[in-house]
Amino acid sequence: MNKNLPKSFFDLIQQSDVPVVVDFWAPWCGPCKMVSPALEQLAREYKGKLIVIKINVDEKQQIAGQYQIQSIPTIMMFYRGNTLMRLTGALPYETIKREVEKNLS
Repeated sequence: MNKNLPKSFFDLIQQSDVPVVVDFWAPWCGPCKMVSPALEQLAREYKGKLIVIKINVDEKQQIAGQYQIQSIPTIMMFYRGNTLMRLTGALPYETIKREVEKNLS
C-alpha cells in the first residue's frame, strides 16, 4: 500500500490531489470480474492523473450504504469529496474511459 495515501476511504476521496475512481464490487459478482481488467487498464493509462481503488461491498457495507450502492459493479469518480461520475453494470473499457475523460477536465 502506498504510504502517502490517507488512512480512510473518506480521507482519500476528500483529500486526494487527483480524482479517485472507485469500483464497488464483490468477489462472487461475475460482471465485476468482467470490468476489473478495464479498471486495471485505466489505472495504468492514467497513472498520476487519477487513482483507482476497489471497495468490496460485502466487507465495506457502511461505505456501500452511504453511496446507495444497490447494483454492482458500480463505478464512481470522486474529486475533493464531490461525486463526478456514477456508472453501473459491466461496461466496456471504451465507455468507462469516455466517462472518465469527460470528468477529468
